[in-house]
Amino acid sequence: MPLYTPPLRDMQFVLHEVLDVASEFQALPAHAEVDVDTINAVLEEGGKFASEVAFPLNLTGDEQGCTLDKATHEVTTPAGFKDAYARYVEGGWPALSCDPAYGGQGLPFVVNQCFYEMLNSANQAWTMYPGLSHGAYEALHAYGTDAQKQTYLPKLTSGEWTGTMCLTEPHCGTDLGLLRTKAEPQADGTYRITGNKIFISAGEHDLTENIVHLVLARLPDAPKGSKGISLFVVPKFLMNADGSLGARNTIHCGGLEHKMGIHGNATAQIVIDGAIGTMVGEPNKGLAAMFIMMNAARLGVGNQSLGLTEVAYQNALAYAKDRIQMRSLTGTKDKSQPADPIIVHPDVRRMLLTAKAYAEGGRALLMYCTLLLDKELHHPDEKVRKDSAELVALLTPIVKAFLTDNGWNATTQCQQVFGGHGYIHEWGMEQFVRDARINMIYEGTNTIQALDLLGRKILSNNGASLKKFGKLVARLVEEEGVNEKMSEFVTPVALLADQMTKFTMEIGFKGSQNADEVGAAAVDYLRVAGHLVFGYFFARMAQVALKKIADGSTDPFYTAKLQTARFYFAKLFPETATLMRTARAGSRALMDTDAVFA
Repeated sequence: MPLYTPPLRDMQFVLHEVLDVASEFQALPAHAEVDVDTINAVLEEGGKFASEVAFPLNLTGDEQGCTLDKATHEVTTPAGFKDAYARYVEGGWPALSCDPAYGGQGLPFVVNQCFYEMLNSANQAWTMYPGLSHGAYEALHAYGTDAQKQTYLPKLTSGEWTGTMCLTEPHCGTDLGLLRTKAEPQADGTYRITGNKIFISAGEHDLTENIVHLVLARLPDAPKGSKGISLFVVPKFLMNADGSLGARNTIHCGGLEHKMGIHGNATAQIVIDGAIGTMVGEPNKGLAAMFIMMNAARLGVGNQSLGLTEVAYQNALAYAKDRIQMRSLTGTKDKSQPADPIIVHPDVRRMLLTAKAYAEGGRALLMYCTLLLDKELHHPDEKVRKDSAELVALLTPIVKAFLTDNGWNATTQCQQVFGGHGYIHEWGMEQFVRDARINMIYEGTNTIQALDLLGRKILSNNGASLKKFGKLVARLVEEEGVNEKMSEFVTPVALLADQMTKFTMEIGFKGSQNADEVGAAAVDYLRVAGHLVFGYFFARMAQVALKKIADGSTDPFYTAKLQTARFYFAKLFPETATLMRTARAGSRALMDTDAVFA
């Protein structure tokens, strides 16, 4: 049976000692009273819910999966899921970071993100049911009419209803400009929506009495392509004038996908047959509203892989300490046993440290991004809001792609620690691997994220956004450049930051001559950028740890943090040299290959 302990100490380290979020909140009127004790208390209780309520259902949920009654189109979730959701609602967890105007608790996003990391470690499939509601909430909060907000936001905030995002269709995935779902205007101001959607996570379930679908569709006179997409809110049940649930809308689950992983989440084929919906935002401008959901989901998917990386590491570490196999290469370590525990072997430590480093780097990056979101939304200074928004936009594709690639790597490495037992279901490791694999695909494949980063976020503004992150690196170098103890952490980051300027210019110049050069370099480029960001945060974490030790702390946590940082810079960060070389190799070796595929 797997185990999970919420990583509260590391969360508190990043929140309070690295980012000093309580001081940051004092500049945000909406969060000025949120202090260290409040944050810690919320996360401690959240950790209990994740480990004691959601986690015990992970294995059984994977075994049972969801079932569809084809006659009624109703979906039954695995045993215990519905009760766990009721406890989640009873505890007020859906409202954690929602607007108090609609019944929310108004806590910062960064606190909610930490809570969701723990939920993702505990049970990614279950967490997707409430998790998707946050994106629907944000889209309606930003673009909904007053009537839509009053109808849907209180219910989404309380968790009485959940939300989905209905984008993908059988003939189109990422290329939403090809979608065919139609929206016919009605005399009463509503629309009749008709079409088919697939791969809709949490698209149908028995956890709540109503589901709020946000659906992309085309008006009859819509322009072709992505410029002709509108967004509609289409509830499972319509509302009566008194606010009670009315008739069943003509939107239902026509089938469930039988997936490699996340079996406990209902990935639905949604049939929309003249369902009644109302428009969100302006005609033909639905993507702007939907991108709020998509960007929230991309950060959320990165958080899913962070959660899986953490729980896989914890289980692999426990196994490596207990499993005996062979003797250490440098001589017997435990004479009381017929063999030494496998944690004495260098390559086992490499696998464990890889997962640990990817978890700790990912945690710091995600917390920083959600702190930026809090500043973007609530800081009184317009320039701070604008700068925060630009940095979040730059970092979002890195969070989604780098963390999910790393999560797949880490869970696979942790499975390898178990040897043959890693393939046995009861240990939990093969499920973590299967669940982690989808995160690299949905909410825009990682190649799409790489193209977004290089093409849209960097080359389109001549690297201005990248330069803003570069200023953070320069500030750290200025602070610690003459500190010999920080040299091993700062110097590699400073060097890569300098190399990135020339690297980006080279790719941009070649891309201006041949767009395939951008496509050929983008995935490698994103990983280089990911390591630059991780390196920066590992240097900052090392900076704090060194200061604590210098001040007399004997807490082994800080020693461990330095050791993890040293491993990262010695064994993972050097990947950037190979990546820059392969990115510079260009597109010819890929595109001049017609004979291969003839």
